[in-house]
Amino acid sequence: MKMYLLSLGAGLLVGVIYALLNVRSPAPPVIALIGLLGILIGEQSVPLVKRALSGEPVNLSWFNRQCMPHVFGHLPGGQAAAGVVKDAAGNDERA
Repeated sequence: MKMYLLSLGAGLLVGVIYALLNVRSPAPPVIALIGLLGILIGEQSVPLVKRALSGEPVNLSWFNRQCMPHVFGHLPGGQAAAGVVKDAAGNDERA
């Protein structure tokens, strides 16, 4: 979480400097960022639908393990921080 806050703080600082210099930000407009979010969500809908159509359960555990890291990256306090690692078969093990 600390890295996200530092990133936000750095962005705010650069935004203030740009405003003081009367320079337009090269960042994409909000509508483009919303489009990127839609792309990430759309990418995750295909595995979700495939899993549902195959009759496999779509539960919160699967969603958190398969979809969340791709959309949000590996968030602090996730499985790696808890000492959970994958074995050769892809099963969770405590480190």
